[in-house]
This record gives sequence, C-alpha cells and structure tokens, in this order.
Amino acid sequence: MELTTHLINDTITLYKWALTIADKRVEKWPLMDNPLPTLAISSSYLLFLWLGPKYMENREPFQLKKTLIFYNFSMVIFNVFICKELFLAARAAGYSYICQSVDYSDDPNEVRIAAALWWYFVSKGVEYLDTVFFILRKKFNQVSFLHVYHHCSMFTLWWIGIKWVAGGQSFFGAHMNAAIHVLMYLYYGLASFGPKIQKYLWWKKYLTVIQMVQFHVTIGHTALSLYMDCEFPHWMHYALICYALTFIALFANFYYQTYRRTPRQPREPKAAKALSNNGVSNGLSKGLGNGAGVVVVGKVEAKERSSAVENGNGRRKRKGRAKRD
Repeated sequence: MELTTHLINDTITLYKWALTIADKRVEKWPLMDNPLPTLAISSSYLLFLWLGPKYMENREPFQLKKTLIFYNFSMVIFNVFICKELFLAARAAGYSYICQSVDYSDDPNEVRIAAALWWYFVSKGVEYLDTVFFILRKKFNQVSFLHVYHHCSMFTLWWIGIKWVAGGQSFFGAHMNAAIHVLMYLYYGLASFGPKIQKYLWWKKYLTVIQMVQFHVTIGHTALSLYMDCEFPHWMHYALICYALTFIALFANFYYQTYRRTPRQPREPKAAKALSNNGVSNGLSKGLGNGAGVVVVGKVEAKERSSAVENGNGRRKRKGRAKRD
C-alpha cells in the first residue's frame, strides 16, 4: 500500500513539474488546461464501443448516406485547411524539414503553427465519429483493434504534443498525416455515393500503402533528428519511433490479411470424395446439372435389365429341355 501511495505521489509531483515547462501559449485554449476533458472524451468513446453494439443488436442498421457524404467531405476540407496553415506558416517562419526546434515566442507565424497543430489535435477527436458511424450502420467488422488503437491513441497522445511541443518538429508529422487524410476522406466521401461510384475506386489498397510509407518516413526523419542531435525533446523522438513501429506492424498485418492472403478452400468431405471417385455416382451428380448422367445411368440400368432377361430365358430353356428329356 505504501508503495502505491509513493508511486501516486511521485506521479503527481512529476506532472506538476512538467506543467512548469509546458507551452504557456496554449494553456488557455479549449481542452488544453488539463488532460481530464481529453481523457473523458476518449473514455466515452471506449464506452460507446461497448454499449453501441448492444444497442444496435436488435435494430435495423442506419443508412446515413447523406450524413456520411457531408461528414467525409467536411473532413476533406478540414484537413486541407490544416495542411494549408502548416505549410504557409512554416514557410513564413523559415522552418527546416530536417531539424526544427520549438519556438515558444508569440511570433505570429509560430502562434499560427501552434494553432494549426491544435486544430489537428481537434480533428483526431472528430474522427471518433468514424467508429460511431460504423456501429450505427452495424459494420462491426470494420471496428478492428487497429481502428480503435489508431483513433484512441492519436487523440489522447496529441494532447501531450500540443501541451508541450506545439511547434518545431511536431509540424512535420502532422502536415504529412493531414495530407494523407485528405486522400482518405476523399475516398470515403466518394464511396458514400454508392455502387455507381464505388466501382471506380480501385485505389483503396494504395491508401494503406501510403500510410505505411508515412510511418517509415516518420521513423527515418526522427532517427535523423536524433543523429543530428536536433534541439527537440529526445524522449519524444524515442516514443515516436516506438509508436510508429506499432503502426507499421498493425498496418502490414491489415494489408496482408486484406489484399495478399488467399482464402482457404473448404476441405472436401470423405464421403463426397468417395462419390466423386465412383463412375456411376459421379455421372449422377453431373446429371443433376446437365442431364448427361441420367442418360448414362439409364443405359447402365437398361443393359442390366436386358442381361437379366437373357439369363432368365436361358434358365427357362434349360429347365424346359430337362422336362422334355
């Protein structure tokens, strides 16, 4: 019990110390005063994952076609806005794509970058609706571990990013990810129109490839920053590399299971095998499809009957001769 008490006290002490080095520019922004609102939203999301399927179990799935079209294209616009803000502000501030430290000043360009990163963080909370719509439409197979892990961890962990490093190296990953989400939500928006459009969306699997490339680029970029001893919290660099590795493993498994793995052929029962090896039976089973087997079986039966008649007549003749003799 004493060990637990000491652990809690040490954690609180560490958190209070960490607040002293947090970004003062964002502390009054919505959701940024303390982590409780973010944790409450993420906890509500996990609770819905449990209660939502139970609620929908005996109900018809919602169609939500118009809602999905509006939502997906709104997310396209949202991510285009984030990309545009990060690109223009970083360019105006003279940011380096190789190594960039955080500037906590009130320079307009730096504040603009911090604001764009905050909107990026908010977008991760809005993306919880992806899961809500899956459950309301009873697409439970879409709510995989990868899906839940990706959504829940991104929103929760980016609170830390905005609280302590709303600028510098943080802009690189957010910029790249927002650009990919433009393509992703564009795909989902077009797919929402139904089969007439879906048949032209041949490029779905390439979204997964692009996402995996993104994680490899993230690891390479972060490793280069560590090698150059870039002035950015090194513990965040190491955490980001570990985090990206989990995504590479999960997305690679998803890609293999979805696009590469060949479905297993059902094993033929032994009884069916025996039937298939029997000529007459095989002919009969084929006859169910095209009538040829019935003809074959008919011929076999006719031949057997004629043979039996001949044998019978032969016996009668022999018996007749015996009687006459």
